[in-house]
Amino acid sequence: MSGAGYAAQLAEFAAACRDGVPQGILHDAAARTMDCLGNSLGALGPHGERDPRASPQAAALALARAAGGAAQATVIGGGLSVPADRAALVNGTLAHALDFDDTHLPSVLHPTASVLPAALAVAEATGADGTALLAAVAAGGEVCVRLGMASYDPDLRNSVFFEKGLHATSICGTVGAAVAAGLLYGLSAVELAHAIGIACSMGAGVIEANRTGGSVKRVHCGWAAHSGVCAAQFAGAGVTGPPTVLEGRFGFLTAFLDDRWHPEPLVRGLEDMGAAENWEYARTVFKPYPSNHFTHPGIDCALALRADGLRAEDVVGARLGVASAPRRTIGEPRAEKTRPRTPYHAKFSGPYTVAAALLADPALTGPGVRHADFTPEALADPVRLSLAQRVEVLADERCEDEFPLAFSAVLEVRTRQGRTLSARVASSLGGPGRPLSEADLEGKFRLNAEPVLGAARADEVIAAVRALPEAPGGAAAALLPLTEPG
Repeated sequence: MSGAGYAAQLAEFAAACRDGVPQGILHDAAARTMDCLGNSLGALGPHGERDPRASPQAAALALARAAGGAAQATVIGGGLSVPADRAALVNGTLAHALDFDDTHLPSVLHPTASVLPAALAVAEATGADGTALLAAVAAGGEVCVRLGMASYDPDLRNSVFFEKGLHATSICGTVGAAVAAGLLYGLSAVELAHAIGIACSMGAGVIEANRTGGSVKRVHCGWAAHSGVCAAQFAGAGVTGPPTVLEGRFGFLTAFLDDRWHPEPLVRGLEDMGAAENWEYARTVFKPYPSNHFTHPGIDCALALRADGLRAEDVVGARLGVASAPRRTIGEPRAEKTRPRTPYHAKFSGPYTVAAALLADPALTGPGVRHADFTPEALADPVRLSLAQRVEVLADERCEDEFPLAFSAVLEVRTRQGRTLSARVASSLGGPGRPLSEADLEGKFRLNAEPVLGAARADEVIAAVRALPEAPGGAAAALLPLTEPG
């Protein structure tokens, strides 16, 4: 395998996953399936916009309904069956709509939101069993994050994708989605390599919306899932891709990353994936708060000060220290971050999310920052906006050293009483060293799903996810809620 091109090596790894993956990896893929389904349902709930003119997820659903076509795969949350690629588009848009999806470090991308929607659509279309579905999710997720890791520049301490304003999640997610879909379509290793080669011409996404707003970013994972399914279908129909599509002079890595990519993370340990420790995808961390992951350590700091008795009304000024790369996303431009234009834009604001955490009711159980903090009503709250104006986001040297292997922050607050209080976290909740438990993940699923499904149907979906490793053919259909949104 080592003498083949990188696409062929990744394809051979993926094809071998049909013969089995470690049990721990199947369990991890099931946990990610539940998390992603919950996030998708949350986007259909009371905190996800319904107006197609304002909501990408509602727009995607409306367009799928209008287009029609062969009934191959189910749209999450709706009683609608459409062609597999169209279901992947809608479900991938839902998966990323609340920015509640899992994050891989140090590539800083969200693999599951592209890969799982593609896998679910094709698994339903082909009648795959639960083990095949989970193996496809694991293999596609692994390819996705390895491409992201190849982009990590140790000198920059950041992904080159992000330095160039490119959305690694949707670009690498397209290739991962093609691998997952191709496995479930029964493609051979040679055909999977072609699917990778085709998908490399389809991945796209820019992240200016993180800085200044716009709703298109929420479509990125849907388009990646849709494109991945199409790439696998093209490969199955005989379309081919270049064997050097990843490493070639005009290949994926050079085209997106210039000469600043690293081959070693792409193929490290591929010949021994029977060892669970070689799986990078399993290191992907879950989010406890429905906002951009860069905001999470600041939220943790604010909640810690709140728990120690700090009252929001006593805050005169605050300085949030993070690494320089997160600062560019959650702190700049300052005028946009202290007064976000939309609830979704607020999810990418350090000042706004710190204010939300400082205003959190300490008597409430569960996450300190919630869906309710990202509504038009919350965004119009003058108390919240005034507090956000008092938060300055700065680069912190210690956080710089810790990024991106962990998302860390320090929050220093000056009070009306003349005191200076501070809190520091070396890794945000859910990150390395502070993982969410199975009970936490189930609670997160219920938080997202129950407003849409009700408690009884949420219980059924949880049970179906847990049963996936032994589930027979048609396993995907048991996961997909049948309620009609709205």
